[in-house]
Order: sequence, then structure tokens, then C-alpha cells
Amino acid sequence: MPYIPHTEADREEMLATIGVGSIEDLFADIPQELRIKGPLDVPPSLDEHRLLGRLFELSRRNKNSVSDLACFLGAGIYDRYIPASVGALISRGEFLTAYTPYQPELSQGYLQTIYEFQTMIADLYGMDVANASMYDGSTAAAEAALLACASTGRSKVAVGKSVHPHYRQVLHTYCWSMDLEVVELPATDGFTKEYSQLDQEIACVLVQSPNFFGGIEDLAAARAAADGVGALLVVIADPTSCALLKPPGEYGADIVVGEGQPLGIAMGFGGPALGLFACRQEHVRRLPGRIVGRTEDHDGNSGYVMTLRTREQDIRREKATSNICTNQALMALSATIYMSALGKNGMVQVAESTVRNTQYAISRLTDSGASLRFPGKVFGEFTLRLPKDPVEVQQRLLDQGILAGLPLGQHYPELADCLLVAVTETRTRAQIDDYAAKLATALS
Repeated sequence: MPYIPHTEADREEMLATIGVGSIEDLFADIPQELRIKGPLDVPPSLDEHRLLGRLFELSRRNKNSVSDLACFLGAGIYDRYIPASVGALISRGEFLTAYTPYQPELSQGYLQTIYEFQTMIADLYGMDVANASMYDGSTAAAEAALLACASTGRSKVAVGKSVHPHYRQVLHTYCWSMDLEVVELPATDGFTKEYSQLDQEIACVLVQSPNFFGGIEDLAAARAAADGVGALLVVIADPTSCALLKPPGEYGADIVVGEGQPLGIAMGFGGPALGLFACRQEHVRRLPGRIVGRTEDHDGNSGYVMTLRTREQDIRREKATSNICTNQALMALSATIYMSALGKNGMVQVAESTVRNTQYAISRLTDSGASLRFPGKVFGEFTLRLPKDPVEVQQRLLDQGILAGLPLGQHYPELADCLLVAVTETRTRAQIDDYAAKLATALS
């Protein structure tokens, strides 16, 4: 029995109403060679037990980067340990199935988690205020540029080439749609050092630290360069690094954004991710997304309220500061639980372990025939120059159970002989030694 409620008479009536002779006519724009003739080629139906067996059989064809491979691939998404409490708590029905709080007074629990998330992100970045989260780090960076242009009344944005290539692509797309110009600053030896292209039309300077190559940028120099032309400073920062390094806010950043995936969110095929967005108090009225605040009722009890919502649905479209109409609430909750579970000391320990593992990996891998492409201070990631094609080396190590890193030629043709390697607190000394030994063999 087909699950189609309409009778033939219903279909004929609908087709007659819209003036179409047959259902085939509705697909007239699709070329004949692309259409499927006859029934779909699908296997016969299975009962639940056999269906589950078939699905498990198919899933076992995948290699899991966490359990089956030693993961040294980062480039924006990182293999970090996630406490079991994160999955247990976000699986509760009141969180897992909740939609955006259109009636905030009925969503006190969820509003409190957002408030706690905002507080932690603002504290981590050293900023005055943070919003309730955004889609991902790239959209947060692009929204920061739009805020800067609206705030300064200028129409040009400067971004370092050491910023993640995908972030720059999203930034170009946003700015193209708003008729804004993007100026890319060179990456000299893997860092943003040249600011001679800045002029009085620049609304903001975007730098990433640690940058795409893992290098820790000189944010004081970036702040001075932005001040020289009266522009805002936007920093894209890895939140884990801010547990150990001086936060961007202490360098005078006006806006700090980043990707929240390292904060308790599992790696996926492109998502979900979590956009972090924090700024100075003077920009709060232009902040995209929304902010939850805390207040007290007439009895002195704490209450949480939707304080600012500059969404198109809530205010006049021409006054909206963002076309992002929802936040990643469940992912923000994951990050909140992760940060709460680890605490300040736990976050520092994760960052310190990352640094120790990274330095050990640099030492071992450069002893294996590779060289460090960009000497300097790094956090969790570094660039190796290989004497052989990185794509071939990557595939060879993948066959041996090692996800070796990202060949950079696809994003930086001048770095076609380089491999971007990430090391988190989850990598063991044995895994790094194994990587070094197999790399030495691959390069010999």
C-alpha cells in the first residue's frame, strides 16, 4: 500500500487548477537523460533486525578517525577529548529536542545555559560581552567584518592570508553581497607582518591567532596597525589556546571570534560546529544574533531574559544586524558543559598538554627527514616541508593507520611541498613515535 493520500481524481483536479496536463509536465525542465525510467533500483525491504545488521555492515566500511586512526589532521577541526558528561547531559530530552526559545519565560533552564555560555566565552576571550553563539567560526568572522563596516561607516576589510582559507572564502562571499572590498595582507614566513596596504577606508583588520599554520601572531603589532588607520581589530582565536595564552582582549581587540568545536563537540563530516562571537560593550547594539541577560524578580529570585535580539524576525528587516536567525544552542550547551567539567585548571592542563605534545612532535618529525617550514612560536599545529609529494606521503601513511595532516598545495600553491600537522592533548608519545618512524620510511 503506497503512502500517498491523493486519489487519481485529486491529482487531476490539482493539475487542472494549475493548468498542467500531467505530472510529467511538471518536470519538463529536467533533461530526459537525467530522469530515472521505471522503478528505483533498491533492494527489497528488510525487517528491523536485518536492517540494523545491514546498516552496521555498511558502517564498518568507514574508518573512524578517532578509534581506527591516529589523527594528526586539524586545520580548524580538532580531535580533543570529550568528557562523558557532555554526551550524557545534552542527550536529556529538555535540551536535545528544544527549539529556539520564542517564549523565553518558559525556557529558564535553557536561557541559563546560554547565559553561562556567554559568560565563559567572554571571560576566555577577555571581552566585555559574548552572544548566544553562531553557526561556525567562519560566519562569525564574516559577521564581525560587517559589524566593523557598519560601526565605522567604511567599506574595506583587511584580512591576513594566514587566516584559515575557508574563513577568507566566506568573508569574500559576505562582502561581495554587501558591496564591500576585501584586502588580503601577505603571510610573510607564515605570519601577518606587512600592514602597508592599510588606508583610511579600512574598517577592520582581521588576524587569526594561532593562525592557520599554527603560528602565534603578534597581536600588539596588529593592534598598532589598526590604530594607525582608525580601524577596528578583529581576532579569530582558538578558545583552547586562550586558556594558556594572553587573551586577545588584553591586546585591545575590539571583536574576538572563533570556532567552538574544540570545546566538547565531536568531529563530524563538516559539522555541526559552533561560532563564538565576543566584543567590546560599545558594539553590543550591533552584535549579531542574541544575548541572554540575568535579572531578579520582585522576590529577589534570579531570572533569565532574552535581552537583545537583532534578528530579522524580531525587528524591522532594515534594522537587523544579521541574517543569521538562530544560534547553535545545543552545541553551545556542549561547550558550556565541557568548560564547566574541566574548569579553569582543566582547560589550562589541556592547553599545556597540547603544547608539550606539539613540541615533541616537531622534534621527532623533523628528525625523520622533514623540516619546519615556518620557525616561530606555535600552538597545536605546525607546517612541515617534505622532500616528497605531501599528497603521496599522506596517502601512504593513511594506509598504515595515520591521518598525517593536510597537504597545503590546494590552498597555497607556493606551499605545495608542505603538510600542516595538528597535535592535541589526546596524542600519545607512542603515536607520535610511530608517526615519525613511518614518515622516515616514507621519505627514504
